[in-house]
Amino acid sequence: MPRTRHSVARRRRRKKILRMAKGFRGGRSKLFKTAKDAVVKALQHQYRHRRMRRRLFRRLWIVRINAACRKEGISYSRFIGEAKKQGITINRKILADLAVNHPESLSAIIVNVKENI
Repeated sequence: MPRTRHSVARRRRRKKILRMAKGFRGGRSKLFKTAKDAVVKALQHQYRHRRMRRRLFRRLWIVRINAACRKEGISYSRFIGEAKKQGITINRKILADLAVNHPESLSAIIVNVKENI
């Protein structure tokens, strides 16, 4: 029987990949070669979607702020531009949260910005 080298490290590496592939369908969770390909692809998707999630949330926040601004008779871009000029540094995430949970507070901010145009 041939002498094996790095057997412990190899087994750990393979077990790690197969653990990561748990729940995949068919041979993608049982066969090392296909599991490795599937895991690499899954990690690529994971990396890309973490960034996409941030983009999607920013879009959602902008839609919510825009809806609140339109109720007050001002466009989103005008509101953000004027708020920056006046030194209001509340980020979009907080503004969107105010639009959903405390609309009267956001309305007050919008009116304040509109008055100082």
